[in-house]
Amino acid sequence: MEKGKVVSLEDRIPKLKQQRRRKANRRLIFLLLLFFTLISFIIYFQSPLSHINKIEVKGNTIYSQDDLISVTGLSKEINIWKVEEKDIQGKLEKLPEVKSAKVQIQLPNSVEISIQEYKRIAYIMKEKTYLPVLENGKVLNSSKTSEIPANAPILIGFSEGNELNEMIKELEKLPEMVLNSISEIHHTPKKTDTYHVSLFMNDGFEVSATVQSFSEKMTHYPSIVSQLDPAKKGIIDLEVGSYFKAYEQEGAEQVEEENENDG
Repeated sequence: MEKGKVVSLEDRIPKLKQQRRRKANRRLIFLLLLFFTLISFIIYFQSPLSHINKIEVKGNTIYSQDDLISVTGLSKEINIWKVEEKDIQGKLEKLPEVKSAKVQIQLPNSVEISIQEYKRIAYIMKEKTYLPVLENGKVLNSSKTSEIPANAPILIGFSEGNELNEMIKELEKLPEMVLNSISEIHHTPKKTDTYHVSLFMNDGFEVSATVQSFSEKMTHYPSIVSQLDPAKKGIIDLEVGSYFKAYEQEGAEQVEEENENDG
């Protein structure tokens, strides 16, 4: 071997000891970190730090936050790791006006609940109370109110049966703008049409229609009204064609059903 390439054993021993000491130090540091991490987790799990500290509810308008939290059974005494998201979601979706629910754990100790509620598309007048009708067609007998609803049309004279079911289906198809323009829908059956209805609109007009073509005809209501004198109120007949008859005149004038999208 060339001169200068040979390293004596005496020279190598200190370097080997130093390398072994470094490895031992790294192993000791790793073990200490692991130990303190485990201790920290044990302290966290056993202390109030792992209990639910915050419950946030989003998307609810019908149900209050307190009511929804009560249904979930969550409280600040519960460990965050014992929260069963699917179980809580199932409890919330059993509520008649909850369409869907999503539960998420936000570490270290928060729970976020997102709610999507069924829309109330109408109210049925029963005696002196009003029963909400949801977009899925369900009538909520347990949520009746004596106050006159202002956020959906009132159904008057309807009883459970085909006419009511078909009316609800037709209301679901209406654009929100048209739905919000209806104040009352009276079931006024005729000998020739048991599905006949009379509508009282928020703008003062009255509409005569039939449930069987209700959504198709009422979708054009804004364009029909735009052709009329807003100061001259009367009845808009949508049963067959589209006719308008002012309250003070005998004859009726035809109005065109213009597609709103045509501008």
